[in-house]
Amino acid sequence: MPRKHAFVMAALCSTVIGAGVAGCGADSLDDWDPLAPMTSASGPAPISGTQKIEVGGRSVNVSCSGDPAKGKPVVMLMHGGGDGLDKLAALQKTLSEQHRVCSYDRLGAGASAKPAGPQDFSSAGEVLTGVLDRVAGDSPVVLAGHSLGGLVAARYAPGHQDRVKGLVLMDATPPTMAGDIARTIPKSATGPAAEVRAQNLAVFEGQNPEQLVMPDGKVGSAGDIPVEVIQHGKPYLAAIPTYGKRLEQVWAAGQRKWLALSSASKLTTAGNSGHYIYVDQPEIAVQAISRVAAQAAGQ
Repeated sequence: MPRKHAFVMAALCSTVIGAGVAGCGADSLDDWDPLAPMTSASGPAPISGTQKIEVGGRSVNVSCSGDPAKGKPVVMLMHGGGDGLDKLAALQKTLSEQHRVCSYDRLGAGASAKPAGPQDFSSAGEVLTGVLDRVAGDSPVVLAGHSLGGLVAARYAPGHQDRVKGLVLMDATPPTMAGDIARTIPKSATGPAAEVRAQNLAVFEGQNPEQLVMPDGKVGSAGDIPVEVIQHGKPYLAAIPTYGKRLEQVWAAGQRKWLALSSASKLTTAGNSGHYIYVDQPEIAVQAISRVAAQAAGQ
């Protein structure tokens, strides 16, 4: 499969299928290693650096940095499919100058254990709850998710309004993407478009490293918490022959659907970014997360 089509599939289904994307620059991380091993903590001392914790009998890789502050939210960064918390290292470093920031590898991703079997949004949410119990305690939380991480965060927030006080969705996988793909690229399609269709639908059905089944669904309400939805501005999905322009349209429509999460939702476009907004235009991600954190602290 041509590289450009593999990359488009990676973005659509929020998992990496045979293609990479430029990651965090090594120069920016010379003096900070979020993956540096640390000795096991005894007791509930705040995590500093990276360590493994146990959640539901499974090992979960967690990284935290920045100083805890009473009344201020803990920012939880959530990686996209096929990625891990290491991909978010530069963003975490920048945010930690002003915020308490954590990230984690979901089961089946990064350095965390594999899931015991197929996962759904409920079981993935239980793991997230276990991680938040350990890293945030009773503190409010802002979830900032990219791609699949944004989808998981958006499904989690409505049922956890006592804890989640803000959301930032960075080109999050839309809530009806499986159906959108099936409708946009017909069964009669051939060539690269047919491969995009088949492989993405398989991923949404659970054929991914996290074994996460991702059915389409309505957008739940998380009340009036601050929500910032950031969509990409570079039309990279247009690389798919015949159907690329339409896929860009349904992706953009999917970003607008996430606005139903809250009465205080806001949509912006990162004009110079492809799918990886926090890599292409990190300042936009940092500013959005900082705004939402500040609003969450004032609630």
